[in-house]
Amino acid sequence: MSELSRFDLYNPTEEHKMLRDTVKQFVKNEIEPQALEHDRDEKFNLPLFRKLGQMGLLGITVPEKFGGSGMDAVAACIVHEEMSWSDPGFTLAYLAHAMLCANNLARNGNDEQRARALPKLSSGEWVGAMGMSEPGAGTDVLGMSSTARKDGDHYVLNGRKMWITNGTIDEGKTTCDCVLVYARTGGDDKRPALSTFLVEKEHAGFSVGQKIMDKTGMRASNTAELVFDDCRIPASSRIGNEGESILHMMRNLELERLTLAAMSLGIAKRSIEVMVDYAQERKAFGQPLSNFGQIQRHIGDSYAEFMACRAYVYDTARQLDLEKHGNRLDSDGVKLVSSTMGKNVADRAMQVLGGYGYVGEYRVERLWRDAKLLEIGGGTNEAHQKNITRDLAKSGVPFR
Repeated sequence: MSELSRFDLYNPTEEHKMLRDTVKQFVKNEIEPQALEHDRDEKFNLPLFRKLGQMGLLGITVPEKFGGSGMDAVAACIVHEEMSWSDPGFTLAYLAHAMLCANNLARNGNDEQRARALPKLSSGEWVGAMGMSEPGAGTDVLGMSSTARKDGDHYVLNGRKMWITNGTIDEGKTTCDCVLVYARTGGDDKRPALSTFLVEKEHAGFSVGQKIMDKTGMRASNTAELVFDDCRIPASSRIGNEGESILHMMRNLELERLTLAAMSLGIAKRSIEVMVDYAQERKAFGQPLSNFGQIQRHIGDSYAEFMACRAYVYDTARQLDLEKHGNRLDSDGVKLVSSTMGKNVADRAMQVLGGYGYVGEYRVERLWRDAKLLEIGGGTNEAHQKNITRDLAKSGVPFR
């Protein structure tokens, strides 16, 4: 069996290579010039976001017949890695829209729902979100308290969702255009039946509770509390059958965690580039910093850890089937190791740059702040450790 080259693993086809080149150029020309300003002002760049729709990126995994680009998990990783090299906050808004909302609907919705919403999501006409976490329920998904009660040909939704990326697309006055919401439709406290609903901006009773400000990082993405107060939703807006949400979640969480891991790759890649350049240019005691063993350790460890995680991320992406749930073990695994790797590499870059690393001009302090969320969002590292341990106990160790 021939050994995979780097090109094969990270850009398996010419289409993947073209995608990476295109996104990389867009990042340098369009995303990088605005990143510092929008992080400082805690503002989401909606016009720039809509340009991603023109490029076919907002529906990257959506089937072509519904307005998307019909690409795979490797393509999704490429976009998240390259965009996070510059602006992880903006990339997080992209992930919430393209992975948590559009891909989720593409995989779990019926043709009527997909035909109605996916072309708008793929073009950027609509900005989408996903509502799972609540003020009192994050990792403990089954502990959510939001309810949806059937009332004739409608459901009445009540509850609050918290920490919702893209929950508002402006200054907190209006909601996103649509959100996939998980809510209880039956069962009991031990085994609740959870169902998924496509809630649209015009549905009465749907509003923004508050825009969450003063975040440590990811400031270029809007985070909000969403409120559902006797929100009436047509029964036709229920995704799948009642009680199927756990399947929807598991299927989509694999891609979410994989692309969050790819975001860590982008953070680490930029941090390594910055510290390598700085260590060659900056001199101390008459020598470049790169001549000192302490600095060499920061750079050498960072590169090796980055390359190990990158191989794991793209190998997992290559095997991920978007149509079915089946690789939780490695989607948890790549996010577990990559999120901490990205944070640690950004921290080392701060250390190599010293005082310069502590200011925004050199980028790494922003990457350092952004990186921390990746150990929390999309599942905490502790949740990944629990899942991995349970999966290995159930199925055995799958070493090949």
